[in-house]
Amino acid sequence: MLDLTSIRDVLRTHYDLAPSMELARSMCDIHARMGRVVPMLDWAIHAPYVAAINRLKRERNAVVLAHNYMPPQIYHGIADVVGDSLQLAIKAAEVDADVIVQCGVHFMAETSKILNPSKTVLMPDMDAGCSLAESITAEGIAEMRARFPGAAVVSYVNTTAEVKAASDICCTSANAAQIVAAMEGDTVIMTPDRWLAQNVAKQVPQKRIVWWDGACIVHEQFTVQDLRDFRSWHPGLRIIAHPECPPDVVAEADFTGSTGGIQDWVQREKPAQVMLVTECSMASNISDALPGVEFLGPCNMCPHMQKITLEKVLWSLHSMTGAVEVDPTIARPARQAVQRMIDLSRRLAA
Repeated sequence: MLDLTSIRDVLRTHYDLAPSMELARSMCDIHARMGRVVPMLDWAIHAPYVAAINRLKRERNAVVLAHNYMPPQIYHGIADVVGDSLQLAIKAAEVDADVIVQCGVHFMAETSKILNPSKTVLMPDMDAGCSLAESITAEGIAEMRARFPGAAVVSYVNTTAEVKAASDICCTSANAAQIVAAMEGDTVIMTPDRWLAQNVAKQVPQKRIVWWDGACIVHEQFTVQDLRDFRSWHPGLRIIAHPECPPDVVAEADFTGSTGGIQDWVQREKPAQVMLVTECSMASNISDALPGVEFLGPCNMCPHMQKITLEKVLWSLHSMTGAVEVDPTIARPARQAVQRMIDLSRRLAA
């Protein structure tokens, strides 16, 4: 666990991190991307960290990869690449930098390291985990293979390197249905998200899909009644659900898609009122780009994603600590599973 008191003492000796309205105003171009959800007084607190991080990025030849669930000050303030798990995996394999700072959760940093074994991949907080990644092990994969001999194993990218290495191919919520449909054989094993697997089963009825019994702590909390209550309170509301939600919640929604797909839908359709049934930061990050859209709750915060802060990012770049390593014997087959996903996704999109 990071000793934040000691970290703050060190950082203050190297950087002026006191809130500054003058600096905040000088960085108004960045603030304009999040002004609807980040008041200027808050931006005055964030701006010194953003300025210091962006300066260190240039000095270290570093890039910041940020998931769509990062808070606005990270997503808009310091990120060089933003996106869902598939988008980040593709970009991680393409970045031209010595250092990658992963603003997300630990399995994402592992994926970046798997795809970039010669680069330094920094994780600002090693304790930023994932309920899905923690729900499945390589032993669990072996158990599923024993129960369903010959079935291909499609593992969600929200898994550890060890689990990826034990799988045939990875998938994300954006490409899961296409990946499963492309597998040989009648039966496909999906791990570890049971709700994603059940939602994919409806899209790919020609396959028999069996699944591991995992779930996301953010998305499994939503209920059909939540959605119906909001529809009754706001006639005309459009509801968009992530496919990690239970199938009855997905069925109640107007659209379902990955975080990248959700963004694309809202930007294309521009509904007057919309509810994003996913992590809260999604709406905050696209709010300023869509001033005519009113974003309504409910939403749930991911406690793991929220462990990544500007302060921790600054410390990781300053100290060059938090480097993620993956055993080469695990990285090699894990890389194959991720690369198969990327290659197949590109072929299917062509």
